[in-house]
Amino acid sequence: MTTDIAPPYASVSYWLETAGDLTPRPALDGSVDVDVAILGAGFTGLWTAHSLLAREPSLRVAVCEAQVAGYGASGRNGAWCSAGLGVTPAELARRYGAGAARDTVLAMRDTVDEIGRVVAAEGIDAAYHRGGLLRIARGPAELPAVHRAMAGLEALGLGEGCEVLDAGAVDARVRVARTEAALSDVHCATLHPGRLVRGLAQRVEGAGGVIYERTAVTRVETGRSPRLVTDRGHVRAGTVVLAGEAYLSQLPRLRRALLPLYSLIVLTEPLTAEQDAAVGWQGGECLSSNRYTVDYLSRTPDGRVLFGGRGAPYHFGSRIAPGYDAHAATHDLLRAQLRDWFPALAGVRFSHAWGGPIGMPRDWLPTITHDPAEGLAAAYGYTGQGVATANLAGRALADLLLGTPSALTELPLVGHRPRRWEPEPLRWLATRYLQRALAGLDERGRRTGRPPTGRTLAERLIRH
Repeated sequence: MTTDIAPPYASVSYWLETAGDLTPRPALDGSVDVDVAILGAGFTGLWTAHSLLAREPSLRVAVCEAQVAGYGASGRNGAWCSAGLGVTPAELARRYGAGAARDTVLAMRDTVDEIGRVVAAEGIDAAYHRGGLLRIARGPAELPAVHRAMAGLEALGLGEGCEVLDAGAVDARVRVARTEAALSDVHCATLHPGRLVRGLAQRVEGAGGVIYERTAVTRVETGRSPRLVTDRGHVRAGTVVLAGEAYLSQLPRLRRALLPLYSLIVLTEPLTAEQDAAVGWQGGECLSSNRYTVDYLSRTPDGRVLFGGRGAPYHFGSRIAPGYDAHAATHDLLRAQLRDWFPALAGVRFSHAWGGPIGMPRDWLPTITHDPAEGLAAAYGYTGQGVATANLAGRALADLLLGTPSALTELPLVGHRPRRWEPEPLRWLATRYLQRALAGLDERGRRTGRPPTGRTLAERLIRH
């Protein structure tokens, strides 16, 4: 429920703090009729509105946002604009065939470039930089994963722009402790997500869309009279679009479609000239290791180092609350891990720490759906890789809503219906078990140098 006092949105993340004016737009006041009503003013909702209005300027499009545009994952993420999905290309091929897997990867790679094109064309100051990605094997245990990923790409004819670098070649680009090798992938960019999401909101309004902020959707009704029900009134529409990612798990109809897992981030102060020289990393690449428990690194436009990862506990009943955005033990662990990556930064100071929920589907594959009979469309389940995927989803949803078949609407993400998560308390027990077991596998690999076998229960449960 909204209140009359706006929370301090600038404190949510460094990205919102440096995104410009965050004064909330007017809330919904009464009930309105539109053609398309969208729940969520993050990347998915705004790219959907942007795509619809670019093609059909006469459409009446309204977006309802519980807080302000970018309050969720779109304003809190690690700044990666990557071609990755939660599912590997090899797993996509196993599920849907080599052709569909190749089409999906190529569509995602084009999406990384599409975002750069839109940012440039519309003058959004999002600091878009196509610096590529290095997935680094830190220690012998992670080395097989690098070669396996490269082999999977080559088997599908997707090796263009990708190569395995030895330790010396990686060191010439960025000096990371215990580097064995890395998979280099040019199909990745960094950007300022706060400025992008806020800039998109302005472009949607400029094209005739309406954004109601501090307007929480409490119920979604479909069928003969689709509408978003809010505590401020109703938005009646021909089609409602659910674009709230992890927050959709709070709606009864999607309670078990998504698992809201918290991903946390720490951010350093700008590096000194000496620290910068010691680390290297002048190309602005995104960095990650091959740990099960996930880490992701990037540089900010003003020279900071961002380090993100998982580890914060899952909360019973898929609860989401502002108090969960910080978890002291996990934030401390991330700070220690950053120093482990870069011993030269042992004395670095940290300026920010934040977090937020990401949406995890049961099979790790995003979903894009449209049911004309119900007047309902949705896109969700990005597994923390939604900066680019949300753009693809927005364009695909526009194609579906406008009845325009396209290459995007043929992708396996469209019409995908994932298996639901288990009911509680099984969901809580299984998730907590996996969190502990995967952390243990990472630590064992680090300690022994032996790669995971792939045969443990935890590994079988998350195979993707």
